[in-house]
Amino acid sequence: MKFQVTDIRFDFIIDDDELSPEDQLAIIEDTCGQIWDADNEDDLVEEITCATGWCIKSIDYRHVLS
Repeated sequence: MKFQVTDIRFDFIIDDDELSPEDQLAIIEDTCGQIWDADNEDDLVEEITCATGWCIKSIDYRHVLS
């Protein structure tokens, strides 16, 4: 299945340190709008987590029909 992320929130806090707002925005912009291949929603979350290195707090997406 193909998914397009429309909105996403990551957990950008590391050991009481936070990623800069500019870096956070860059990661969010790289993720949103992109088409992701995944088997289901759980796989989508895993794919994005592996690709970005950040855990996801919430995600909105739409299914893309081929």
